[in-house]
Amino acid sequence: MRYCHAMTALLPRPDKPALAYSFRPGRGPTIIFLPGYMSDMTGDKATALDGWAGREGRAMLRLDYTGCGASEGAFEEGTLDIWRDDVLDAIDALAPVGPLLLVGSSMGGWLALLVALRLKDRVQAIVGIAAAPDFTDWGFSDDVVTYLKANRRIAEPTEYGDDPYVTTLGFWESGGRNLLLDTGIALDCPVRLLQGQRDETVPVSVALRLSRALRSADVQTILVKDGDHRLSRAGDIALLLATVAALVES
Repeated sequence: MRYCHAMTALLPRPDKPALAYSFRPGRGPTIIFLPGYMSDMTGDKATALDGWAGREGRAMLRLDYTGCGASEGAFEEGTLDIWRDDVLDAIDALAPVGPLLLVGSSMGGWLALLVALRLKDRVQAIVGIAAAPDFTDWGFSDDVVTYLKANRRIAEPTEYGDDPYVTTLGFWESGGRNLLLDTGIALDCPVRLLQGQRDETVPVSVALRLSRALRSADVQTILVKDGDHRLSRAGDIALLLATVAALVES
């Protein structure tokens, strides 16, 4: 079956960079896809979910954070706080009322939790795909932190693209302001955590810590035995679509 992807547009904001977004009107809850670090709304998981939403007549919003993808701004000025507020601005402009279903990949899973803590009862459910809350804490060795503090940025090669993986001191510091795993996460909505057991970026232990930290009793951690960090193979995407489908129907 052929389907049409929603068109991409720019959301102008006073005194802030314009955000690239793709909004598909339809039945609620509005599904919002939050990409990972150095990623954008054109990835396999985001576009597969958008295609599914189109076929099912579901409302969906994708966006690029400031400095990412087709949005304005400089990537290296981005922080967790700025990108969280990007999501809140996009929701306020494009889906100001009604229930939401947040789908966050890697860092997007951290942002989904931060957004849900702001919007509370509007969030009907959350799906984390290799969700990486607190990765500035557990993902950085003491040596890297020392280097960051001295040099203000670090660039490393990555298997996920040609450009180096850049982390700034500002982003790392913003992570420290938004740590969640050791404080208890006061959310009560259903949460589904999809986690590959061969993920070399986000350990399975993080998914288990997150499931314990969430106050909600309706949390399921779904382990994919041979899944890696991307979880973007056909079977992984089928699992994502089935997970979202079950949550929107509930």
